[in-house]
Order: sequence, then C-alpha cells, then structure tokens
Amino acid sequence: MWKALTLASTALALVACSGNKDETAPAERAAAPESTAPEGATPGYNAERNAYFGDMHIHTRNSFDAYIFNVRRTADDAYRFAKGETIKHPSGFDMTIAGGPLDFYTVTDHAEYLGVLPAMNSKDSPLSELPRAKDMFSTDPDKITAAFQGVGASVRSGEKIEDMYDEPLMNSVWAQNIAAAEQYNEPGVFTTFSAYEFTSVTSEGGAGGFGGGNLHRNVFFRGEAPARAFSTLDSTNPEDLWDWMDAQRAEGRESLAIPHNSNVSDGQMFRLETYTGEPLDAAYAEQRMRNEPLVEVTQVKGTSETHPDLSPNDEWANFEIYDELLATNTVSKASGSYVREAYRNGLKLQEERGFDPFRFGLTAASDSHVAGGAYSEQDFWSKIGIVDGLPFQRGSVPMPGVTDWANQPDTQATQSAKHWFSRWSASGLTGVWAEENTRDALFDAFRRKETFATTGPRMKVRFFGGFGYTADMLNAPDLATQAYAGGVPMGGDLVGAGSAPNFIAWAIQDANSAPLQRIQVIKITSGGEAVYDAACSGGAVPGSDHRCPDNGASVDIATCNTTPGSGAGELKALWTDPDFDPAQRATYYVRVLENPTCRWSTWEANRNGTPPNPDLPTTLQERAYTSPIWYIPPA
Repeated sequence: MWKALTLASTALALVACSGNKDETAPAERAAAPESTAPEGATPGYNAERNAYFGDMHIHTRNSFDAYIFNVRRTADDAYRFAKGETIKHPSGFDMTIAGGPLDFYTVTDHAEYLGVLPAMNSKDSPLSELPRAKDMFSTDPDKITAAFQGVGASVRSGEKIEDMYDEPLMNSVWAQNIAAAEQYNEPGVFTTFSAYEFTSVTSEGGAGGFGGGNLHRNVFFRGEAPARAFSTLDSTNPEDLWDWMDAQRAEGRESLAIPHNSNVSDGQMFRLETYTGEPLDAAYAEQRMRNEPLVEVTQVKGTSETHPDLSPNDEWANFEIYDELLATNTVSKASGSYVREAYRNGLKLQEERGFDPFRFGLTAASDSHVAGGAYSEQDFWSKIGIVDGLPFQRGSVPMPGVTDWANQPDTQATQSAKHWFSRWSASGLTGVWAEENTRDALFDAFRRKETFATTGPRMKVRFFGGFGYTADMLNAPDLATQAYAGGVPMGGDLVGAGSAPNFIAWAIQDANSAPLQRIQVIKITSGGEAVYDAACSGGAVPGSDHRCPDNGASVDIATCNTTPGSGAGELKALWTDPDFDPAQRATYYVRVLENPTCRWSTWEANRNGTPPNPDLPTTLQERAYTSPIWYIPPA
C-alpha cells in the first residue's frame, strides 16, 4: 500500500485554514443556525452537537489496588475533583484538575473485592481479624507483598478467597458508588454514570499475582444499575460478561463496556478466536459490538493506536509505547494488542466471512487510582499512589542524594521506575459530540461512536464523510448542518455511490495547549494501511509524499519554552482519497498532531535542576484520534 502512494496530490481536494489562539473558539464563531430545542432540553442544547470532555476510568479507595497504596479518597472526592475542587494525593500534595472542570466523569472501581481492603483495615469490621488482613496491614514488607499478591492471583484466576469474599459488603459499597454518581449528576452541567471495572487478566506472561495480559473492561449503565456487579470472581471470560449484560438489558438496564489498555493485552484483546480458543463467527461479532462499541485507545499506561512493528511506515507510530505486562517485565505481544491492526483484521473477516467484530469507536481515559486524573505534562502525578507520586519514584529525576544519572542506584524502586512508571503517560480524555450534557445524550453518542480520544489536551475534532461535500462548505457558518445532512460523522457507515467520497476534517486547538501542526487521515484496508497529511499549519500543502513541510516549531529542552512556527489555532480540510477503490472496503480515521512540547519527565527534570533521564523522550506531540468512518462498497 505504501509503495502505491505516488504523485497523488492532484487528487486531493484540500483546503487548510490556520489561525492564532483566540479566546472565542472557532466552533462557536461558526455555529450552526439556532434550532428549536425539544421540550425538557437543558440550557446549551445544540441540535448540531457540542463537544464535551470527560474521563470514564477512575479509581478510589474502594479498589483493592488503590487502597493498598494508601489511597483514601472516595467517589465523592473524585467527583469534586472533576468539578474543579482540590483534593489530596496520598503523597500529601494537592491535586487540582488542569484546564478547568470536566463535563463528565465516572468512578470505575474494580468489582473484585470492592471495598474489602478498607474493611480489612478497619478494627470495626470482622474482616480485620483475618490472618490475611493482619499480614496485609503489618509492618513486614514480605507479608504485605504475599498477602496482596494472593488477592491478585485470585482476581486473575477467578477463584475466590472465601473468607474475604464478603458479598453483602461488596454490594453495599457498589450501592454507595451508585449513590455518589446519582448525587453528583447534574443534567446540562456535569454527567456521571454508575460504572465499575471488570478485571480479567490472561494467564500468559507471568506466574502468580497480577502478571498477565490485560483484558479489563469498564462497564457503564445508562440509567438504572443492578444490585450487584458481575466480576471475574463470577467468570474471567469477557464473553460471559456480555451474556450478563445482555440479560440485564432484557430487564431494562442498558449498559456498554469499554475495553482498555489493549497495548498490554499480550495479543489477546483483539485475538482472532474466542476466549476459549474457538473460531469467531457472526454471533460473536454481533454480541461484541452490541456490548463493546468503543475501545480506550490511550491512557496513563501508554497508547494503543499502533506500534512501530505493526506500522513501520508511520513516522508517528512510536508514541508513548508502553509494552510490559501487568506487574511484570515481560514484553506484551504487539500483534492482537493495537486498534489499527484490529481494524485491518476486521475488514479481512468482513470480506472473507461476512462479519467484523472490531468496528469500534475510540475513547481515552486516565485510569487514575488516586481519584483524580493527571492530564497535563506540566502537572503530572502518575497513577498509583505512594509508590509513584513523586518525581524520583517515577524516574524523571535521580534518586534523592544523586545528581548524575550514571550514579543512579540499582534498587527495586529504580527498576520499577525504569520498567513502568517512567514510561507512563499524562493521558487522556474522551471527547463526545452530543446535543447536551446529559446521560441520555452522551450514551447515545457512545452508541453511535461519535467520540474521539485525546492524549490530554481538549482539542475539538470533527470528521465527516459524504459524496457531495464542496470546498466552500469549510467556511460556511452552518458547516456542521451541511455535513450531517450530506453524509455521516465519525462512527458512521458510508455506503458507496460509485465515486470517491469527500471527507471533512476539522480540528480546533485547546487554548491551554500547543498550536496544531497537522491533520492526518489514516486509511486501512484488508491489505494494508496508509497515512496521509490532509491539512498543514501555515496554509502549506502536503507534497507528493503526502507529508506537510516542517512548520518551524521548536522546543528549548532546557526551559521547555516553545517557538510556535506556523502552528495553527484551527485546521480544516476537504480531503479525497487519492488511491480510492470503489469496490474495496476501507476504514478511515483522523489523527491530529500538536506542535512538539516537553514531555512530563523533562518538565520535572528542569524543575529539579538535573538533566532529563537519557532513557526517556524529552518531547512529544500531543494528539487526538477520531472514531472511524467505514466505507462500504455499493451492493
């Protein structure tokens, strides 16, 4: 596919608009004409849909792997943080959300042993008398580790630890999380969902404890939630989770699950067979897409878009790659772990066998275990708690008393920083295009996959496909109205009409982040993939190699000051695939890149007055990914 990308610039219908940072968002300046809001709509209702940002993957003290690391914040604290209040990190410093309050937020504590560890550490609970509890909260590190690893082994195997499996307690804590979501849900202002994490881990790649491939899912309820959460202590098989979700749906409780962190699934998240090794079929694909229409593409434990080994011709594939299995130093298998390859395999299955189990949209989240997500490179506090809350613990600065990286001691702490914490990311947030900020409107957007993922900045991205789009639409005040009327948005199916479709890609800078460098369209077919620059900052046009010229942006590593070059506040493009085949299925999604900025580890090294860790990237390019548009040839 890549070799076929020759002189095709004449096939590009391209218009790129750029501008400087502006207090009035371009989307607001070019809003669609006012429409009559339906009865009962909240203030701000927009029939052409607004962009809302949130995090749907947050843990509190009730998750076993948060409480053990001294996390004491509750669901109430989590929602207060998302609304702009300051809360305490387990290491003692204040956490305040970067960029202002979010539009939606969801606590997703692990269902397995939900709330049990806090009870084991309370003298008022009979669980505190268990031998495992006395070991877990002793002063002997070996006993603590053994007790906690036993919990990990139970979660992984699905075999209950009977004396600590207190189902009434877990159900009561689940009810408390539901109550917190209800308390803080404010239609039109701030949305919450009742949700939890299903914590499946494969047996490959590690022995005992938590080691293995990550098959976790976050399960969200549109409205009413059941009295108990289905966990891996019921079954480790995600397909059994789908059966349970289908049964709940039949009783009127609608839900969806979002798989996360597929980059360390050891090739299992998008495997080409069932959990038990049976061939995939149409019923499997239908059930998976009914229950899992979205996938988390970026979070603190790295980005799952693609891998350099899977996309060797994509210069931007090596972005925040984290590849070691949970709690191990074993490298995850790349194939079967990344979404772009899954899209390609789904097209193959569709063409060869008539079904596609991988037609998912994209989201992002933090997976914070301290109740508050760290989305900013300048203000990062990692994920777990007391073991990674300070810069030296995560390997961005040398250990205390050491000023030279060559003299860094070889300890368990420095090994954890080297293999895990230093390679984690200040990511991410989900963007949703919805009419209003309510549970129903957001959930409908999740279902139609009109979502996009960012690595932290709140850039707004729209993506439409159709057959009658024209260049003059890009500057029309009713661009969104025309785009919806004449085509489909991200997440949609575009059925062929015999000619090449046009795509509209539109990105707006986060005013608190860097200018935009380029918009790219990623094309995937059953035979390969291609990356096309579709809009360049400064009004430049991609060359015959489908790449924008250097826009002159730069970063001073010593200060993290940036020079914006021709970086843009807004980019728009009308793009046509120069290698379009009307008879071939194709998946298209947009990737937007900001100008380069300092990575969080460089910010911390500069503040510490020491050189950046030589083993880490000094800069990065924050980015966003849209859900795809799927082209379907005419019958």
